[in-house]
Amino acid sequence: MVIRLVAPAALAVAALVFAAASAAQTLNGFDLRGALIDPAEIQRGGPPKDGIPAIDRPKFIAPGEARMKWGERILGVALNGEAKAYPVRILNWHEVVNDSVGGMPVAVTYCPLCGSGVTFSRIVKNKQRSFGVSGLLYNSDVLLYDRESNSLWSQILGKAVTGPSKGAKLEVVPTSHTSWEDWIARHPDTLVLSEDTGHARDYSRDPYAGYDANPVILFPVANSSSRFDNKDVVLGLEVDGKYKAYPFTELAKTEGLVVDTVGDREIRVTYDAKHRTAQVLDATGKALPSLITYWFAWYAFYPQGEVFYAK
Repeated sequence: MVIRLVAPAALAVAALVFAAASAAQTLNGFDLRGALIDPAEIQRGGPPKDGIPAIDRPKFIAPGEARMKWGERILGVALNGEAKAYPVRILNWHEVVNDSVGGMPVAVTYCPLCGSGVTFSRIVKNKQRSFGVSGLLYNSDVLLYDRESNSLWSQILGKAVTGPSKGAKLEVVPTSHTSWEDWIARHPDTLVLSEDTGHARDYSRDPYAGYDANPVILFPVANSSSRFDNKDVVLGLEVDGKYKAYPFTELAKTEGLVVDTVGDREIRVTYDAKHRTAQVLDATGKALPSLITYWFAWYAFYPQGEVFYAK
């Protein structure tokens, strides 16, 4: 039997290699082992976990009390007779609002880097969840986490990609991504998220000013396409596993109504150039979940999806 002694230097190198390998499996305190997405494509966005604080006890005020301006962008949710408006200028600083609308526990989420606003039911497998901001990104899009299982959730995928909840899907709640004047005209009794969030932020200042007009993407994405400008706005939807994007530049060439078929379902896409918004309705006129986001973000997630072109 031959016994070989390992030199201290070799042990030190081995320890460093092991530490690096272990670190690659965790980011911001999240275990990435067994992730549904490539862990190498998960990026630190800069802030640590909860460095961007979610709003957990939101306060609401009447429209007349709110400092809202004509043209201001909001995410609007209307459920069971209750309507609420969430100003993007507040969401830019928090990205997640844990709330309840019409009796449904919801998470109103916004990713400034992708311009994407999505509302989810907070009921997952019959249990209520509370969401926060992980400080991590996938395809430049925010990765949420739930405090109950510490799992990471992709906003645009609407799915848990790591942790005990891995593979679970979130129910998407139809959300209007529109102007304040459009929303208040349709919902005059709406409540408005108050600036009294419990956090010291200057909500009159846009930390992403100029970003929407700059073609540069700040973080890497898995797929890219030059068919449209990176920051061109699109309406994207999923129907029975089929994905399709409706670029606003193409919708602007129509009369504002597109009757289309996605999968086997007939849909109607309505486009409002004045308020820079669009929505999807089914054949009965019921709103279907959809997503308004930048072209680069939609394509990063759904490169095989269809794209609408005006005739």
